Order: sequence, then structure tokens, then C-alpha cells
Amino acid sequence: MVALAPVLVFGVLLAVVTVPFVSLGPGPTFDTLGEVDGKQVVAIQGTQTHPTSGHLNMTTVSQRDDLTLGEALTLWLSGQEQLMPRDLVYPPGKSREEVDKANNTDFKNSEDSAEYAALGYLKYPSAVTAATVNDPGPSVGKLKAGDALDMVDGHPVANVEQFTDYLKKTKPGQVVTIDYRRKNEPAGTTQITLGSNKDRDYGYMGVAVLDAPWAPFSVDFNLANVGGPSAGLMFSLAVVDKLTTGDLAGSTFVAGTGTISVDGKVGPIGGIGHKMAAARSAGATVFLVPAKNCYEATSNRQAGLRLVKVETLGQAVDALHAVTSGGQPPSC
Repeated sequence: MVALAPVLVFGVLLAVVTVPFVSLGPGPTFDTLGEVDGKQVVAIQGTQTHPTSGHLNMTTVSQRDDLTLGEALTLWLSGQEQLMPRDLVYPPGKSREEVDKANNTDFKNSEDSAEYAALGYLKYPSAVTAATVNDPGPSVGKLKAGDALDMVDGHPVANVEQFTDYLKKTKPGQVVTIDYRRKNEPAGTTQITLGSNKDRDYGYMGVAVLDAPWAPFSVDFNLANVGGPSAGLMFSLAVVDKLTTGDLAGSTFVAGTGTISVDGKVGPIGGIGHKMAAARSAGATVFLVPAKNCYEATSNRQAGLRLVKVETLGQAVDALHAVTSGGQPPSC
């Protein structure tokens, strides 16, 4: 009985005591050319799309928090999970809800950047584009995110600089007329009574704008609850694949990761070893790697998984053409 007591105490500790670590490991993958819950992951409406084949899978990292001592030891001994100090994932001073909200915002921004990067690659012309419409704000119910703003009070605005310069000549309470184009709808005109904002002495419209390629059709991404910006590259490739003839992947199972900027530059991400493991487990034979992640990727190489190095969306498209035609794309 005396010998059994410490064993029982240790067992209770394993089952009850939590540790300040988070477990990271291979997460699920999603085919950006396929469907989730009956909806296309990348849905394009208002223009002709083309059939696709193969796979263009985005990859994720799974995350487990509130681990008991026993769970942490089991995951660590498995060799497939990585334990990280919790403060690196959830910084002190920020709640889990705040961090998750920030990750979801990054994910939404990656969707927008993916659309703009794909349209830019396909040579759609740039426009002053409403990125967000603040609610509450003077433009709610009059403008929508995604609108192209062409004229202010009859003055054409070709870029954000011209748009901002004109607004700086206005005053709070002034009514301005905006000519806009809206996706899948006729062009329109609306009048907005400008508000005031403490950070400026001119009129406040409540719209964040950017110079971005614009198309008259809509691109929607139907993949919820996946945080972070690292799906951008694969989203862009899916848009390009659906709007062009031929297949980017052919019969190849391609997976990958990487952030994407509005101008199509591919950026590095975290957890690439876990994402490669997830891709290989799902059946991928080709993995698109951001150039700055190549060293880490080669250190975590998976048998049977070809690593293709990419720096821009255009390079990724060219690399996939090389893969499907039997060529030699850049590799890590």
C-alpha cells in the first residue's frame, strides 16, 4: 500500500495537472478545387468557369491547448507532435479569443489578397477598390466591400492617391456623389453625407480603399474556421485554374502553402513540417514551398513528396505546368 501511494499520486498528476504548452501537429487539408459541406471551396459567379481536375490542397496545422501532463507526454513521445510554450502561441495580455479573432481576420485578408493576386495575374485592370465599409459609418447601405469607385463628384479617380486627394478638399457634412461598379450588378451612383473623424479635419467616408485588380464577377471562399493567412497561394491558384482553360494540376495531387500579397508575391509561413506531413498523409506527391521556407522544408523532407520552390503566383503557375508536362520546376 505504501509503495502504491506514490504511483496513484503520479497518475492523478498526469490526468489532472495542466501544463503551459500547446501541441502543434499535422492538420486537415482541403482541396481548393473541391467542395466542403456541399459548397465549392472557391465559388466564382457571374462569368464562365472551366472544368478542373487533380488536387490543389491547402494545408493546416492542428493545435491543442489546455493539455494535461499525461497528454503532453503522450503527444511528445509520439514524435509527430511539437510542444511549444503557450506564451509563444497566446502572448501574455491577450486572451485566446483575441488571438483566434486575429487569426480569423488574417484568414479573411488572405482571401481578399488571393482574389486580387489571381485577377492581377490574369491582367484584369486596376481600380480604386473598397476593401471594407465601416459599420457604423456614412457609407453603410450605400457602398459595399468590393465596389470599384470610379468618380467622386464627377471627377475620375484612377488610383487611391487621386481619391484621397479629392476627399482632403471636403468638409464634414458635405454631400459627395460616388460613381461605382458593383460585382454581378449594374453600375450605380450614390450620394454620401460625409461624417467627421478625430484623426482628420476633412470629410470622413468610412471606406478603406486600395488599388487592386477588379473584375465584374464575384469570387467567394467557403472555408470557415481555418485561421491564419497561409492559404493565400492555394486559393489564388484555384481562382486561376477555374478562370483559364486547361488544368493546372492535371491528374497530379498537389498540395502547398504560402501567404500571398496583392501583387502576387508568395511569403513564408510557420509549421511547414507539419503541413508537409499532412499533405503526404492525404496523398499529395507535389508540395509547393515558399522560397524562404525551403531550408526548413528540406530538413523535414517526406518520402514521396516532391518539393517545388515558388516566390510568386506566376512562378507557381509555371511550375505546375512544368510538373504536368514532365518538366523540371524549381525545387528546394
